Amino acid sequence: MSLRETLSEIVQKVEGSRAAVIMASDGIPIDEVVVNMDGLDLQLLTVEYATVLKDVKRTIELLKVGETEELCITSGQLYVVLRVLSDELFVVLVLDRDGNLGKGRYMLRLKCQDFIQELL
Repeated sequence: MSLRETLSEIVQKVEGSRAAVIMASDGIPIDEVVVNMDGLDLQLLTVEYATVLKDVKRTIELLKVGETEELCITSGQLYVVLRVLSDELFVVLVLDRDGNLGKGRYMLRLKCQDFIQELL
């Protein structure tokens, strides 16, 4: 299954999904599926959260409590879940606040190996 097909499957199966993106740590999108980003700049959102992910990774390394696996950010309108695929790659799922966050996190964890096999 291609990256886009896997991203599409996640977006279709998770209620409230707006977009799913595979990103490089430098902020360059590898592939994406967008359903509805009404008024939101997906590229800006993912680039800014890539910076947050770098900071969290650095903190976790400093504390020596393992490796970063996932970061979930909740705002007034959105859930944003970032799942680490490698040192240089991660996947982002953007959901409405009434979306199914638990299923979104599960689907990202479930499909991680598919992404890794396709990318590496």
